[in-house]
Amino acid sequence: MRLPSFKRRGPTANDPVCHMDVPVNNPPGGSREHDNVTYYFCGPGCNRAFRKEPDAYLSGEKSIDMS
Repeated sequence: MRLPSFKRRGPTANDPVCHMDVPVNNPPGGSREHDNVTYYFCGPGCNRAFRKEPDAYLSGEKSIDMS
């Protein structure tokens, strides 16, 4: 049996919380503006975490390990 190949289409961005690649056209966790920059999220949890402490995630002080 052959399984279909799932390819990402369109541009992606790096989730600032967990560092996963996220499609910018339809990000599962939505997007958020911070200091005039749009960030995209893999899921609602990363979006909420970023909303609470954006500077900590952007500086690398905090991150979520998804492995």
